[in-house]
Amino acid sequence: MLNYTQHGRMQVANVLDQFINERALPGSGVEQQMFWQGFESILAEFVAPNRALLQTRDTLQAKINAYHSAGKAPSGPSYRAFLEDIGYLQPEPSDFAIETDNVDAEMATMAGPQLVVPINNARYALNAANSRWGSLYDALYGTDVISTKGGAEIGQPFNPVRGEKVIQAAREWLNTLLPLNSGTHQQAVSYRIDGNAIAVTLADGSISVLKDSSQWQGYQGSVDAPTALLFVHNGLHFEIQIDAAHPIGKTDPAGVKDILLEAALTTIMDCEDSVAAVDAEDKTLVYTNWLGLMQGNLSVEMKKGGDSFERKMNQDREYSTPRGDSLVLPGRSLMFVRNVGHLMTNDAILFDGEEIPEGIMDGVITALIAKHDLLGNSQFSNTRTGSIYIVKPKMHGPEEVAFSDALFGRIEEVLGLQPYTLKMGIMDEERRTSVNLKACIAAAKQRTVFINTGFLDRTGDEIHTSMLAGPFADKASLKAMPWIRAYEKANVSTGLACGLSGKAQIGKGMWPVPDQMAAMMEAKIGHPKSGANTAWVPSPTAATLHALHYHQIDVFGVQNEMANEHFDGIDEIISIPLLADHKALTTEQIQREVDNNVQGILGYVVRWVHQGIGCSKVPDINNTGLMEDRATLRISSQHLANWLTHDIISPAMVEASLQRMAKLVDEQNAADPDYIAMTPDTANAIGFQAARELIFRGAEQPSGYTEPLLHQKRKEMKAALRSA
Repeated sequence: MLNYTQHGRMQVANVLDQFINERALPGSGVEQQMFWQGFESILAEFVAPNRALLQTRDTLQAKINAYHSAGKAPSGPSYRAFLEDIGYLQPEPSDFAIETDNVDAEMATMAGPQLVVPINNARYALNAANSRWGSLYDALYGTDVISTKGGAEIGQPFNPVRGEKVIQAAREWLNTLLPLNSGTHQQAVSYRIDGNAIAVTLADGSISVLKDSSQWQGYQGSVDAPTALLFVHNGLHFEIQIDAAHPIGKTDPAGVKDILLEAALTTIMDCEDSVAAVDAEDKTLVYTNWLGLMQGNLSVEMKKGGDSFERKMNQDREYSTPRGDSLVLPGRSLMFVRNVGHLMTNDAILFDGEEIPEGIMDGVITALIAKHDLLGNSQFSNTRTGSIYIVKPKMHGPEEVAFSDALFGRIEEVLGLQPYTLKMGIMDEERRTSVNLKACIAAAKQRTVFINTGFLDRTGDEIHTSMLAGPFADKASLKAMPWIRAYEKANVSTGLACGLSGKAQIGKGMWPVPDQMAAMMEAKIGHPKSGANTAWVPSPTAATLHALHYHQIDVFGVQNEMANEHFDGIDEIISIPLLADHKALTTEQIQREVDNNVQGILGYVVRWVHQGIGCSKVPDINNTGLMEDRATLRISSQHLANWLTHDIISPAMVEASLQRMAKLVDEQNAADPDYIAMTPDTANAIGFQAARELIFRGAEQPSGYTEPLLHQKRKEMKAALRSA
């Protein structure tokens, strides 16, 4: 049982109350009594509207279910007219441009990768914050981007054959990043400062210079013996690091020991889909780590090779410029915080005896904490423009965006922040947002700093919304159907039409296979080519490699070319991706789809419920590690629920698959000493039962979300572990 402290109509769990009073409020410029009174007034104003918005979701879903149950056309003009009649599809607003100001360059005028990490894991959070810069040599050496053929295997100790391949590949990339007026970087035997220019001596003794001399930005070390040369290309910085005595540098004709790339420009510190936070204890840890990042003192003790060391936030990088001035570049990724959506409540705070909406709680507390950054209560700066960046997920349509806009305004008043200090990231991951995206952006046009797309959540909502329209196509086919291409294109087109270019990020989704970087390099260049100035990556290494794509593609040039295009894609987006002919599926194909879904659900849920791990690399049915969070679970559970609804599969088939896949998942996790197995007693395995309910009760879950069941089962598991 939680113990609470009373603040007016609020009851605050003691662990959270103590954190806020003793750690978050001191130094924030907000007096304790005024904070709690202001928080209470926010709840009095916004709890009821939050509840009403959720009721609107249910009302619209009931009308859509009735439409499909009546056997009416699931596509075409009559279907579109129906969506307009019920207010699901709203009139498009007049043309406008967002008015967001005081936006940091990383979001407005630069293009590069974006990391998303669970903020309750301090090590992951620090790694992400420090992923602003990454070693190209390390990224090439440790991944499959460089072939292992010819004795170039990855391994320890250092493999010189592979090392030489890495150097040659990196030199080839330099030809793209830093073109010379003659020769190539493979021929370079020396890089030196010659007055106000860089001179590159080639193997034949000739001297080459940069095609664009303005690329040279500065250096570290001395003019006569620089240790690093700083350059810029397509708005991204990189260093050629020189040390002829280094184990790598001494093997290089020019003494180059590494190439350091500016990589993850921004990071989303996630309180939502990648986090298993179900109660006051969990939420306090989330907020504690966010405070550590905003005050610059988050650290973790690490062990490597028998040695212990402290991991903490990186310092900024300092250089001398060609003119002799000082240049300082950020050493850390610019941080968003992703709050939770409107759906869930949390017992960390009660209002009039009832759990409050967790999204309101996140908004107030994460903004309070971020104020420490604005006040300079850290040796570091996150923002340099006085802004706080909050990603708001899972909003359905413009009314919900307007609600968040109003909430942010009241939070600013309570915390003594200037209007529109809180910037909003709008995640285009729900169907009602996709078809009303322009209106959604208009509802927060003075705050919008980010929009993006995401296949998994968006598909989960697609299936749930049209659950009764018919059986959906298999998951592989869903990725290649017209609706998803239209959705991806319309997001960029709408963002550009609303003036986001040069003011905000237009983003694309995650690469889910962290061990397949060669495949990522083939596929993910499509994101900058589409006009997106950021895209999600699963690791700092992936950020370093994906940064190369933004050197290959001038994203803002692409956006300029697209500026006059108009594409709303509504008719394609509302074309429901149903299975063309379910009778054409063989028994083997159906079984494979069921097993793939069930194995993925169990592999993720058992860690979430039994261990409290909200995001991790989960082996799929073929033992390929996939980076998964709740979005993965949402699409898989909704897909099975849909096929059950339309008798493509039977409950018995699913039950049998659950038992088989539980054994497989237990085997895949056998090496984890903290893993809690589901078999042989699956009837009493809370994680197994959570997975089962997500499938069989999937059709009745609000918007197909997994959080209500996961939170319930995780609380049961925590209680069981305490009493064991």
